[in-house]
Amino acid sequence: MRDLTQVLQSAAACESKVLPSGLTLLVKPMPGYSGAHVIYATRFGSTDASFTLDKNDGRGPVRIDLPAGVAHFLEHKMFESQEGDAFALYAKTGANANAYTSFDRTSYIFTATGKIDESLDVLLGMVGKPYFTEATIAKEQGIIGQEIRMYDDSADWRLLTGLCQCLYAHHPVRSDIAGTVESIAQITPEMLYACTDAFYQPANMVLAAAGNITMEQLEAACARAGLNEPRQPYPVQRILAEEPLTPARAQMEFSMPVAKPCIGIGFKEAPLPDGVAGLRGRVICDLLTELIVGGTTPLYRRLYDEGLVNPEFDGDFLSLDGCLCFAFTGESDEPERVRELLLDEIDRLRAEGVDEELFRLNKNRMYGELIQDLEQIEDTAGAMASCFLHGHTVYDELQTLAGLTKQDVDEALQTMLSRDRCATVIIHPTEVDR
Repeated sequence: MRDLTQVLQSAAACESKVLPSGLTLLVKPMPGYSGAHVIYATRFGSTDASFTLDKNDGRGPVRIDLPAGVAHFLEHKMFESQEGDAFALYAKTGANANAYTSFDRTSYIFTATGKIDESLDVLLGMVGKPYFTEATIAKEQGIIGQEIRMYDDSADWRLLTGLCQCLYAHHPVRSDIAGTVESIAQITPEMLYACTDAFYQPANMVLAAAGNITMEQLEAACARAGLNEPRQPYPVQRILAEEPLTPARAQMEFSMPVAKPCIGIGFKEAPLPDGVAGLRGRVICDLLTELIVGGTTPLYRRLYDEGLVNPEFDGDFLSLDGCLCFAFTGESDEPERVRELLLDEIDRLRAEGVDEELFRLNKNRMYGELIQDLEQIEDTAGAMASCFLHGHTVYDELQTLAGLTKQDVDEALQTMLSRDRCATVIIHPTEVDR
């Protein structure tokens, strides 16, 4: 029987190559699959709001401050070119294409079962040849304005953004990923070109693929796109304001048309370093949310059995450059009661330690889910890209989880999820703001 290391290496194995342009290629051929899933991603998200860019033109570093929503706006604009809309080109190849922007990255994706080389050309071409004009920007401002209003109607999203605004005084995580109607009205072509110059450099990006696809196909597509030529990267320095550990405010309440009250309880933590150095901390945070409010925990069973929360009540964490926080969210007719029970349970776990059997069950479940995800082309490509952008590998993540102990979690509880770094957001089911 193979040892654990061999199992992990086999599950996480992939081919990798760095092109002369600086672009990293990651490929996991998966025999027996008819389709391929491809992700072209950059380390540029909504929280990259201020930075310096040196274009090696003699001016030196130039500071650029962005209004909220630029990364998301840029994602939309990348699908347009002088030749037309990229979705129309994908329609000819039969690929299913999309894109998304998060706090720390922008990803362009497609899934296809045929004409994969042609779809790669569309993907690399649209991202590699930005095209912006005043007219096309004005058109997109109206479209994204509608999307912003849609998110304003989402209680789940409002809980998360409200918690970020409570926890953080200066960090750009306070701002909605899509921005506001007012902030995106400030976007100019020059601003978007500055962002592509800074963050759409090949050395800041990854092209990850899984399924019925080979490294040779990716290399050939990159050669056609001119990505095999050496490129001198422009120096970029992200700028973040100093952020205290204490929350900016303890509580926020507002109203919107929801069926039941909603509550979010957040905790502000010291940020983790990127790369392997911070990986252990992120895995612990992920496991902690399951050990506190996961479906098998005493707290969740009590909250659910007493009708205090809906089945979707859950915990999550967010780890970014300069930011680490927990968020526990859901519906409840007694939000203050839920908050106190959550805080009491965290105090109990800090004093007594987590249950050994519960720790083992949740660790094994998380481990099994990670392995299972690596059998799907979408999840495999996504995991490779995500891990790369965080500065580690899929194997590093599996190995870190496998080596985690109950003592590691108990020690983390001594310094995390503190009452004095807690903030609460409550949404009331009325249409009149308080």
